[in-house]
Amino acid sequence: MKNWKLPLIIVGVVVAVVLLCVFGVQSVPNRAISLEESVYTAESDIKVQEKRRVDLVYNLADCVKQYDRHESETLTGLADGMSEGNSVEDVNTVIAAVTYAYPELKSNENYKQLMNELSITENMLAQYRENYNKSVTAYNRYVKKFPARIFLDWTGYEVLKFQRLDYQAPVDAPQDLFGE
Repeated sequence: MKNWKLPLIIVGVVVAVVLLCVFGVQSVPNRAISLEESVYTAESDIKVQEKRRVDLVYNLADCVKQYDRHESETLTGLADGMSEGNSVEDVNTVIAAVTYAYPELKSNENYKQLMNELSITENMLAQYRENYNKSVTAYNRYVKKFPARIFLDWTGYEVLKFQRLDYQAPVDAPQDLFGE
């Protein structure tokens, strides 16, 4: 009866070693897939923020146009009212009409809010780009390391090439936009 325990222990150890090897080898591509997905997520985050930036720029431009149009109409109305008779009552009538037509002037506040949102978006873009570069670095470092690259080849995992983003300000960036 004592002879059956030793072969059973040997078989158990061999099975355990084989299972550890299989799980160890399979964990390498699983980790690579996880790192690859984090790169894709970081890339998607950048695209979401770039879309947000475009939307904000169009809204900001529209807001500025509307605010400028309103300001121009207001000043034209005041100038016309003053030039017609230079009467204080006429000017008051024009101001009252403008105030009635535009009871709350919020375009300027909208402009400030959109500028703030644009600034926040640019900061978030910079942060997401940095996160993307860190994800690419972690992925590239992992798939190039010694045991990982061998096990990735064995398991048929196709190693993808990701490039770090370089977002340096261009030398020919626009300057003096308002000609002052």
